[in-house]
Amino acid sequence: MPDPTVVPPAPANAQDETRSVVKAAGVIGVATFSSRILGFIRDMVLASLFGATPAADAFFVAYRVPNLLRELFAEGSMSSAFIPVFAEYQTLKSKRDAWELASAVFTTLLTIVIGVTIAGILVASGIVWLLAPGFHDDPAKLGMTTLLTQIMFPYLIFISLAALAMGILNSMRAFAAPAFSPVFFNVFIIGCALFLSPMMSEPILGVAIGVVAGGLAQFLMQLPGLSARGMLFGFRFQPGHPGVRRIGTLMMPSLLGLSVTQINITVSTILASFFAGGPTYLFYGMRLIQFPLGIFGVALATAILPTLSAQAARGSLDELRATLGFGLRMILFIILPAMLGLILLRQPIVHLFFEHGTFTAHDTAETAVAVLCYSVGLWAFGGVRIIVSAFYSLQDTRTPAITAAIAVAANLIFSLLLMSSLGAAGLALATALAAMINGGILVVVLHRRLGGVAWGSVGRSSLRALVASVPLIAVCAWVAAAQIWTQPGEWVEKSIMLCMAIGLSAIGYLGIHALLRSEELNLVWGMVKKKLGRITDH
Repeated sequence: MPDPTVVPPAPANAQDETRSVVKAAGVIGVATFSSRILGFIRDMVLASLFGATPAADAFFVAYRVPNLLRELFAEGSMSSAFIPVFAEYQTLKSKRDAWELASAVFTTLLTIVIGVTIAGILVASGIVWLLAPGFHDDPAKLGMTTLLTQIMFPYLIFISLAALAMGILNSMRAFAAPAFSPVFFNVFIIGCALFLSPMMSEPILGVAIGVVAGGLAQFLMQLPGLSARGMLFGFRFQPGHPGVRRIGTLMMPSLLGLSVTQINITVSTILASFFAGGPTYLFYGMRLIQFPLGIFGVALATAILPTLSAQAARGSLDELRATLGFGLRMILFIILPAMLGLILLRQPIVHLFFEHGTFTAHDTAETAVAVLCYSVGLWAFGGVRIIVSAFYSLQDTRTPAITAAIAVAANLIFSLLLMSSLGAAGLALATALAAMINGGILVVVLHRRLGGVAWGSVGRSSLRALVASVPLIAVCAWVAAAQIWTQPGEWVEKSIMLCMAIGLSAIGYLGIHALLRSEELNLVWGMVKKKLGRITDH
């Protein structure tokens, strides 16, 4: 039982807030980078073992169900609704009040997700029938997708509890354990794919079991952190708790708001089932997009939400505007060069990472086009994460829900218009265009709500990033045009060339920023020097 001591509020100094966000984003970014590297290894293993076969299509369609529900019940709406309320309890109430809220939310959430999981397993065949209309003429493929869906449904329970634990720890400015937990998720999938799958009559079933085991590991590894901070939740079934009711009120509209990307991807998956290999191409294409988005976009949005929420709870709108502007500048500082690099190096990256085993050159070409179409919206995917965090910090979940509904409708319209000419890649482009519409509407509304943000500063930061990207464009275009990518084998030479392209691009990009005396680079470099100074002192 935690001591009823009052948790001190977050630092009020604007510079301290900024440095706190950068430090937290750095920790999350390093952890996410580790997870994404393992994620790439996982994807390489799956691509080599299953390629773009019917089994792979069945798995990726089935995986959309728990993935969408994860975003709805866990990492999306629940986290974004929970953190502002929990941060308010931490800032204005006692530690015991915060613990009681966490325990009540834990018990209520556990009850709900267990019910949803049981219902989902029972009606899995109907869900798959709706989710994969392109499989209707293949009973074997439809049956396998249904079985995989049923196996993976319990993942929802564990990942929802993991997200709650993450929300508590992040609110207490503890970011390392939640950020590193996905590493275990990838380890379990890789292990099951390599060692469990060969022992099963249908090898793809081993991967599904790995998904569930990985979700459980994500939850369990965060429990020591909760215990150390006196926040290990207990069973308190209090659905009428004032904090629980407020979280539920905030959560209902945000079920759509923050999950718009997942919903759009799900729509794409449904339509992609009409194309052979379509679900697989879109999955691997989005995986490459999620690499920079997860390391930097999601990391910064995760780090910034507790700070924005504490500022909103104190009524410090000037600080909130400054933090929001800083977040947008930092996301553009990272995402713009990542977007250009992915567009130019899409073919070499897909070829090097995935074209092994049963994954063919045709699969590489189709996946690379999907990467191109997703990439043009990378800046919007990242920006929306930051802007939506600002709305949620103000405990406004209604506005993002409305704009998300508009974006979902736009995605469906664009998908139907583009899929006939571009195939599965047209669905990726539709998702990117919908993200741009979503972000544009949110910016306009937020500008009116806050009475303006430092858009001039954000614009100048974007211009600096584009100018600094000139060396990157030159290097990546030169490497992508090399003949080595059309030749079989030579994996060591190809790896060296890709690493060289990324390294030279980064040096050129940061060098131009240094010449331009970029505020974003100075801030990051200052934090690095401070960290190095501490290491040398020890």
